[in-house]
Amino acid sequence: MPSCLSSLRSVLVPQRDRNSHVSQEGPSQRPSTQGVAPSPQEEKCGLSIESHSHSHTGCCDFTPLPVYSAHDGTISAHVQQTDLPEPSDEAKEVFEDLQAKINALDKELRDLSLKMWDLKEVAWEERKTHDLFIDYFTDLNKRAPKGSPQWKLTPHAHGFETAWRAEFVNAPNGEASKDIPCVGFNSELDALPGIGHACGHNLIAIAGIAASLSVASHLVEKRIAGKVTLLGTPAEERDGGKIDLLAKGAYDGMDACLMVHPTPANTVGSFLAVVPVRVDFSGKTAHAGMAPWEGVNALDAAVLAYNNISLLRQQIRPDCRVHGIISGNDWAPNVIPSSSRLTYNVRAPDVATLTPLRERVHKCFEAASLATGCKVDITWGKTYEDTRNSAPLSLAYRALMKSVYNADYSTASVSGSTDFGNVTHALPGCHPTYAIKLENPAGDGNHTIGFANAAKTLEAHERTKEAAAGIATVGTQALIDAQFRKQVKDEFEAWKKDQKK
Repeated sequence: MPSCLSSLRSVLVPQRDRNSHVSQEGPSQRPSTQGVAPSPQEEKCGLSIESHSHSHTGCCDFTPLPVYSAHDGTISAHVQQTDLPEPSDEAKEVFEDLQAKINALDKELRDLSLKMWDLKEVAWEERKTHDLFIDYFTDLNKRAPKGSPQWKLTPHAHGFETAWRAEFVNAPNGEASKDIPCVGFNSELDALPGIGHACGHNLIAIAGIAASLSVASHLVEKRIAGKVTLLGTPAEERDGGKIDLLAKGAYDGMDACLMVHPTPANTVGSFLAVVPVRVDFSGKTAHAGMAPWEGVNALDAAVLAYNNISLLRQQIRPDCRVHGIISGNDWAPNVIPSSSRLTYNVRAPDVATLTPLRERVHKCFEAASLATGCKVDITWGKTYEDTRNSAPLSLAYRALMKSVYNADYSTASVSGSTDFGNVTHALPGCHPTYAIKLENPAGDGNHTIGFANAAKTLEAHERTKEAAAGIATVGTQALIDAQFRKQVKDEFEAWKKDQKK
């Protein structure tokens, strides 16, 4: 079928260096930028260890990373500016149609967002949030015109209590399901312990719904064959829910998968790979004044490990990160501590760089154990892979958002991490972030009370609808334009082949 978005083909270019710094600030109306239980302000990561271990990876730091050259060891501040082509009139018409459909859902989307914001359910406990969206889609099916396609709902999807799945298939001419292209979207569900939706997952959730419903409606009206799959994804903040869903086949059959995320800045840059680790040192108690020589000091081991890593940082790449905390139970100054714990995140631009860095960090913990005589238990969590935004998908999104909103999107890498990274290594994906207004831009980034408050404002809601219309348009292009879809697939497969060299 000829594509009404075919004129966008000319804007597609190969993916550029993950650290190239492209963007300028967006328009003014869209601003850019101790016990064992860890603090709720910890960054998010997938440490699948115990229900009370929250080692988060998150999107907290949106300062562009330096461009690092292994050849000469220099850091480049060079900023490249690429002129974006103007989307075709047909592309803009599709955008306007999808935007109108999203605006028609405004009250429902706002209601869902605020209800989810109030629920504030943390990783793997999003039961009421799960039911909120299942009930919404159930009611949506009841309201649909008789004989029209229905959303196929799967509560507790793929064996996870709080995951859900909504699928829509439009086959106006009786097309076989296996021959129909499919685009996927994501609605994240979990909040942060103690500070609620301080990463704006209530906005991510309604963005996924808005994009999915508008694309499905467009397919029906234009009699276009296509599938839309929306996944309700739990536990992004703590345990890498998408990693588990990916392993269970939740993303199988998608030609592309998209989502958006609120932050202080507009970006389509890559996110770092990250792996969390929990380290438990075990020693022996003794009276610190009367017989300290009888003790084996687990706190000394933790301090030594902490210092080992602090020294290691001098010799790691400037685009890598190693950060963590020391914690313990019931310490007293007159007792040699018999136990201590460290929780760390290790980040790097990609998994290939992360793997040797992880080994070096591991040796820091082992060395502390050897020096102090403590036993050590080192538990590594799930690896969140670097987020690789598809070049065709992200360029189409950037060009559209620049044209319709005059919004500039940076392609510079940022130092946050997300479990969507693993999805982008399995199939073509795109994860733009979009700026929402913050009362204190310097201090109210993701994972702060200020960001949680911003995530329930009407202005953030409006920005979310805009971003949702953007990924809906790109998703529609992937469904109706076979040549663009092939370009997305070919670029992804070429990258995968290159990774194996």
